[in-house]
Amino acid sequence: MATTLSRRLRVGYASGGVATGSFGTVPGLLLLPYLTDALGVGALLAGAVVFLPKALDVLLNPVTGRLSDRLAGRHGRRPFLLVGGLGLAVGFVLLFSGPPAPEAVAVAWVVVAFALCAVAYSAFQVPFVALPAELTDDPHERTVLLTWRVAVLAVAILVSGASAPAIRDAVGGTAGYRAMAVAVGLLIALGALGAWAGTRSAAGSVVPAPPGGLGRHLRLALGVHDFRVLLATFVLQALAIGCMLAAVDYLAREVLARPGASAVLFACFVGPALLVTPLWGRLADRAGKKRGYQLASALLGLAAAGAVLAGRVPVGVVFALAAVAGVGYAGCQLFPMAMLPDTAADDARRTGENRVGVLTGVWTAGETLGLALGPAVLALLLAVGGYVSTRGDDVGQPPGALTAITLGFSLVPAVLVAVSLLTLRGHGRDAVPSPAPTPSLEEPR
Repeated sequence: MATTLSRRLRVGYASGGVATGSFGTVPGLLLLPYLTDALGVGALLAGAVVFLPKALDVLLNPVTGRLSDRLAGRHGRRPFLLVGGLGLAVGFVLLFSGPPAPEAVAVAWVVVAFALCAVAYSAFQVPFVALPAELTDDPHERTVLLTWRVAVLAVAILVSGASAPAIRDAVGGTAGYRAMAVAVGLLIALGALGAWAGTRSAAGSVVPAPPGGLGRHLRLALGVHDFRVLLATFVLQALAIGCMLAAVDYLAREVLARPGASAVLFACFVGPALLVTPLWGRLADRAGKKRGYQLASALLGLAAAGAVLAGRVPVGVVFALAAVAGVGYAGCQLFPMAMLPDTAADDARRTGENRVGVLTGVWTAGETLGLALGPAVLALLLAVGGYVSTRGDDVGQPPGALTAITLGFSLVPAVLVAVSLLTLRGHGRDAVPSPAPTPSLEEPR
């Protein structure tokens, strides 16, 4: 079944990127500074607080994927988008809205709120990522669909990531974090509602979910070679990007000594995606998704490595390096997202069993793990460097802390991206639908 998707469906599906982009960006950008510089939590403890609730998704996402597989034939995956998306919006507002309290109570509030966010995000993200494999069997059409999604995702990341620190700084203090949370929470809710409403008329095909427990399907999913290689590559890069995003605010304030530059630096990193994502999509059609992914990864890694000069070169050079890294980052979002549904659909076609949800559940679990470990790695670097946590006071940071921040934005991500290029070499050819007949299909809606 080669289905050309309507523009309305493409826009509707892509709007879900507003929710995933906003939530995937802002906590990674501001939660660690919120803990260390607004609540006065030590760097090591703050790193654990950022990591542990998100680690819940590593266990939860495959379960969500299996559940959505079971329900897809009867109810479709859209109910997950509505319930999970709205729950995520509420949880995000709560995350930055804790009452003035002693450190232990404040930390407990953040942990519980972040855990609620993790559950809601799993309910939204896993079915959302699974949908492209079921909407069409045409790999080119999936690339087009994912190009729309990445373009919207880039806008969401840019708007939320640039406006969040600006709102925080304009209002000031913990009240600034609360105002920011309300604004971003509204973005998340709008994105979730857009995806739910925009895919209402989708006419795709779902391979019936097979019997058997989650453990069996996890083993089979991880036994798919190309999926395993692609997952390892993506997790390493998510870890690299998570570390870079967590370091942005610290780099602007402490290394560049320009507190208001957080939004500019972030915009330089994300903004290029608005221009280059369609170009990456064209490259996928001409040179193949794997080759495009390798080129994008190389750009990201090289530009990140160059940023080790931050603080010793003009600020404009750092912004330019961030922009080059952003060009690579756009491709590193598009290509694996386009390759995943190809792999999932091919697995369903070969086996006659629907493990799309399980595959995407494992995928999003890996992505979540990488993005959660990124800030944790930065927190560890800060602790080793002697970073001084405060409750809103301006203090001078020791040289070791400045070095830790710079490394967290530059060489550490660059090394991770270099390793990911080695894993990507093991991926096979770009997925192409097999002409073999597909198993009997059911309408998902």
